[in-house]
Amino acid sequence: MEHLTFDYPAQRAVTTRAHVGVVGSGDLEVLLSPSEKSAALSAHVVVRTSVDGYSHIWKSVLDRFFTRYDGAAQIEINDFGATPGVVALRLAEAIEAAEQGDAA
Repeated sequence: MEHLTFDYPAQRAVTTRAHVGVVGSGDLEVLLSPSEKSAALSAHVVVRTSVDGYSHIWKSVLDRFFTRYDGAAQIEINDFGATPGVVALRLAEAIEAAEQGDAA
């Protein structure tokens, strides 16, 4: 099992939590919560994956995601062999769920 961490600059605070997906064969879960770092706006991502040796793929997927998303969030990803497309989908779903929670 591999444990990866990534940090990205952010422009706005995230105020709600979101949980999407399940850890299972070929899938993953994303847990999104407001950033704990109050001094600077940043997004902190922790990836726990059952597949070793793909940190460059994770970095590429997350780099692409954070070119569009600017929220200061704590994101935990628990992976069980998801494809990059599934990762991108789950991240988008987590953002949508958090934004809908803000509107409620």
